[in-house]
Amino acid sequence: MAGLLCLTGSIALPTSASAGTTPTAHGVPQRSAYWLVASDGGVFAFGGAQFYGSTGNLRLNKPIVGMAGTRSSAGYWLVASDGGIFAFGNAPFYGSTGNLRLNRPVVGMAVTHSGAGYWMVASDGGIFSFGDAPFFGSTGNLRLNQPVVGMAATPDGGGYWLVAADGGVFAFGDAQFFGSTGNLHLNKPIVGMTATPSGHGYWFTASDGGVFAFGDAQFFGSLGSTPQSRPIVSVTSTSDGGGYWFTNNNGAVSEFGDAYYWGSAPQVLNKPVVGMAEAAGTGRFSASSYQSGSYGYDVSKWQCASLPPPPHAIGIVQAAAASGSNLYTNPCLAQEAAWAGAGLNLYVYLAYATARSSGDPACAATENPGACNYGFNTAQAAFYYAAATGVNTSVAWWLDVEPDPSWSGDLAANASLVQGAIAGIQSLGVNSVGIYSQQSHWASIVGSYSPGVPEWVANWGSNTPPFNPAQYCSGFNFASGPVVMVQFTDGANTNGFDNDYAC
Repeated sequence: MAGLLCLTGSIALPTSASAGTTPTAHGVPQRSAYWLVASDGGVFAFGGAQFYGSTGNLRLNKPIVGMAGTRSSAGYWLVASDGGIFAFGNAPFYGSTGNLRLNRPVVGMAVTHSGAGYWMVASDGGIFSFGDAPFFGSTGNLRLNQPVVGMAATPDGGGYWLVAADGGVFAFGDAQFFGSTGNLHLNKPIVGMTATPSGHGYWFTASDGGVFAFGDAQFFGSLGSTPQSRPIVSVTSTSDGGGYWFTNNNGAVSEFGDAYYWGSAPQVLNKPVVGMAEAAGTGRFSASSYQSGSYGYDVSKWQCASLPPPPHAIGIVQAAAASGSNLYTNPCLAQEAAWAGAGLNLYVYLAYATARSSGDPACAATENPGACNYGFNTAQAAFYYAAATGVNTSVAWWLDVEPDPSWSGDLAANASLVQGAIAGIQSLGVNSVGIYSQQSHWASIVGSYSPGVPEWVANWGSNTPPFNPAQYCSGFNFASGPVVMVQFTDGANTNGFDNDYAC
């Protein structure tokens, strides 16, 4: 991108004196993917997992509390706190407790090995069995120290585990007890569990993203040491048990082990996310704003007087650019956002400085808290400026990381700034935050820092006709996220605009 700093209007920012083959977003074979579900039954499908329907447009008697997929991943069930069941795709309806008065609300469900039945569990550990799901026992007649918050079935369907908020585990049928945290003092309550494919272990997670692994379940990492702005609400493992995902209540997904990041809920949600489930997918990154194969442009203040002509599906507009202690805002933002129309995305040009404080407590744990604070403040200031301009801010946001004289020689400090900027946008309820850069620029600025966020590959002025942008969708990742967009020019840049292609 060219000429990003010559903007008018500035906002002063407070500163101080100082597992397998990685898939891409294009042509990926079937992979372990996931669904998210919100409390209104809205379903979000990622990684090529199919969408089969939702209750997002219905008025429910009680909120949705969880979901489970069929063995073929060609359907799923949603369960409400009254035990009401909603079946989609090839998921059959076997019964529910929606017409019964329960002692305690339902908090989760699990599916039998055959897929021809399911269990539901209430917060007192009461079990309700439907279809070919046998009843193996419950804690419904016991007085528990803490309420049950989730369950998982053994692979053969011959038993199940229940987990309570204190990490106490109750095993029934052929489910073996491998350990618990029931005798430990936890920082935050447990919110869910998932079992290994062998049935010889399980994980559960707390609302702060802490992970506890038992039996043959391996520990691949956690968020427990990083302060969270929103609580973790669910965990699910990959099909091979080599990793797991978390989601928080805004649908922001974190991945560990061989779990691949396929995207997060794209914008501010009507209702909070309450659960997730593993699914077989095609390996397609699902949170891109643009349909694969579409074209368009990115613009800044320099295109204010002469915007690219139609047609264009992509319209990425610069909101602001950081420079030292100032954030230079784009005076043409409203005009250019109107030009972008439904294809609007926004971006912020990042540069290096430090700040004494920010609204992100996680910055204190980074390599350079001051740089992290500055990144957080910069991203949020750009967001608030766009909102004040009347622009739709619930779109995908991009952070422009390219050579700038201000970048520090300390690559870890630069990485802290980018980390803070990502968190700055995400903490405002927008999960679709990506990076614009290219391999050589990225490595020279932030070193090996590798956030699993969407990537927009920069190729400004480096191509001559004929140019096939799709070739840059594979093998040009600069971090660990999927390449969802490629920037290119028409050879000598004769049309005067930066062109973009959606992978």
